[in-house]
Amino acid sequence: MEPAKSTPWLRSHRVLSVVLLVAAAGLAYAGQAWWRGPQVSVLQVARRDMVQTVVASGRIATPYRVEVGSQVTGVVTKVAVEEGQAVAAGQVLIELEAGEAQATREQARTAVEQSQAKLRQLREVQLPMAVQTARQAQVNLENAQRQYERQKGLFDKGFIGQAALDDSRKSVDLADSQLKSAQRQVETAKPQGSDVALAQAALAQAQANLDLAQARLGYTRILAPYRGTLIARSVERGDVVQPGKTLMVLAPVGETQAVVQIDERNLGLIRLGQQAKVSADAYPKQVFEAEVVYINPAVDAQTASVQVKLRIPSPPRFVTQDMTVSVDTEIGHHPNALSAPAEALHDGDGPNPWVLRLVGGKAERADVKTGLRGAGAVEILSGLIEGDLLIPANAAGVTTGRRVRLKQ
Repeated sequence: MEPAKSTPWLRSHRVLSVVLLVAAAGLAYAGQAWWRGPQVSVLQVARRDMVQTVVASGRIATPYRVEVGSQVTGVVTKVAVEEGQAVAAGQVLIELEAGEAQATREQARTAVEQSQAKLRQLREVQLPMAVQTARQAQVNLENAQRQYERQKGLFDKGFIGQAALDDSRKSVDLADSQLKSAQRQVETAKPQGSDVALAQAALAQAQANLDLAQARLGYTRILAPYRGTLIARSVERGDVVQPGKTLMVLAPVGETQAVVQIDERNLGLIRLGQQAKVSADAYPKQVFEAEVVYINPAVDAQTASVQVKLRIPSPPRFVTQDMTVSVDTEIGHHPNALSAPAEALHDGDGPNPWVLRLVGGKAERADVKTGLRGAGAVEILSGLIEGDLLIPANAAGVTTGRRVRLKQ
């Protein structure tokens, strides 16, 4: 017998049956997959050293800079140092034309020598001569008085007239006047006398003029006031310089600091004495230590930041003024602290952070209390125990109470 031929209706019915079977199988698989839950990778709660830092950028600076200039007007004859050069305290930086100042000093020195010679003349010549003159005047007065006494005796006896007696009296008065004048000369020539006082005043004035001339001559050599590094220079040989103009800027050797701007939101985390790690942008692998020594009490309203200074006790050789640095300030350190990966935390910046913990194949919400936050991890103060498995916060399709499967 020949087999029965399929009708179009029968063929359509078979196709539909196959489709329905496939759809049913797919729905069954999907339903089973939904019931079993999505596949996720899990994170584990563990103990580790927790270090939280505040990161900021800034620059290297010394506590102050010294602007070097000239105290007199003059022509530059020599510039002895270059920008970036280390200098010692007292080292010559700039020399000015000094001919006029040297001549003025020599004139003042000559005036001092003349005043000193005047004092020596008073002590060695004028005073002895005045004493000798006074002695001679005393002898002359005594002779005149004796002569007057003889003349008076002769007058009383009638041997001479009144005119002769008057002449003898005048000789006494003249000798007495000469003695008093000689005595005054002696007094003025003595160490406490007026002539000596005037000579000493003249010497003091001459010495002051010499000191001034010496100082002005010294101003023609501009010296480094401190040991340090020359970080700026704006003068060349032949320039005419004047007082008040900055010619060089010196960064004195001293305490090296890193000056950074901290976001004001982190102000409450920064304390004096906190330790920090500093690295220069030019040498990122070479890290050195620093300590917070200053926190500006004012907030910059335009940048919403606070200036913080950190002392660098042992700066590397490559550290220079104004070098750009990155500073990680340690605001907390808890050794062997219970911690969880930061990617498991929900509402981490909010008041009630929480995580999804894997318990019995299901996602279970657990409210947590957090502490320090470090690189990729957050300290757990309560709500979890060591070894708990957590579901990443960005895991798709995972909600509280949902079944989940571990990725193989």
